[in-house]
Amino acid sequence: MSKEQKLREAQELLRALGLPKKQYNQRSAWVFLALANIRPEDDWGNAQAPMLPTVDIMQFIREHYGQDYKPNSRETIRRQTLHQFEQARIVDRNRDDPSRPTNSKDNNYSLNQPIIDVLMEYPNAAWQQKIEEYKEDLHNLQELYQRKLDMEKIPVRLPSGQEIKLSPGKHNQLHADIVHEFCPRFIGESGLVLYIGDTASSRSEGGKLLVLEATQLEALGVPPMSHDKLPDVVVYDEKREWLFLIEAVTSHGPVSPKRWIELEKALETCKVGRVYVTAFPDTAEFRRHAADIAWETEVWIAENPDHMIHFNGDRFLGPHKRQ
Repeated sequence: MSKEQKLREAQELLRALGLPKKQYNQRSAWVFLALANIRPEDDWGNAQAPMLPTVDIMQFIREHYGQDYKPNSRETIRRQTLHQFEQARIVDRNRDDPSRPTNSKDNNYSLNQPIIDVLMEYPNAAWQQKIEEYKEDLHNLQELYQRKLDMEKIPVRLPSGQEIKLSPGKHNQLHADIVHEFCPRFIGESGLVLYIGDTASSRSEGGKLLVLEATQLEALGVPPMSHDKLPDVVVYDEKREWLFLIEAVTSHGPVSPKRWIELEKALETCKVGRVYVTAFPDTAEFRRHAADIAWETEVWIAENPDHMIHFNGDRFLGPHKRQ
């Protein structure tokens, strides 16, 4: 069978599954064929559901269908095809580890069982009936999948009592540890969380600023800053009038001398004392970054939550007077 015929069949299946026109174009049909591991000479009854990262999908299309997508097409495939396939419950993301962060390099996609059941029947027998069964059960499939994703999210209870949920991942787990473990020990009841973001989710994946108290930040003299300029967590100690600027480090980004200078310049209108803290999940991560940490800053390690490391010589925790 020709490549063109397989492409047309894949488009027919996607159209029958109820996808909008943009999601049964040629790009999406090739992705669908790759996800099913169907080559031009294969019968649809041989469909499989390998767990494929985007680069492997692109390689399959290149090798078997002659479509050579450039490396910069990966985001287009992910955002304009795979994301919609996931929403329509055609694919599962990270079936092997649903807790994997959205921005992980190990993300993979695989067809789910109801879709495999359809392909096993196509183009003969009861494939259209299987499509109808899939559509009838789609709402339940979507709810089940959402519950599964929600179970993997990290709950964070703020001092105000509000609960938010962060996308799964090591970085966001450290955010939760900062709120639950660091703040009660070193800030206390007078601490107000003014900023925290869900860094494991990009905006294109529905990621959002989970806490951004812009009015209170501006009242403290913190100018409007885009969320990627702020440290990972910002907490204000009302009693001592200290602003804690906390970087959560799991792979990059302690409060280095360069970062310290950037923040000092950005916060030169801030009316309260500033305390810079780099938070690490464990000692091993701290050791990897120790040489890059700026003086006159603090270090906190989540696996030893009762202790701090003070990168200074004249005082313990607190803001430093500037010349």
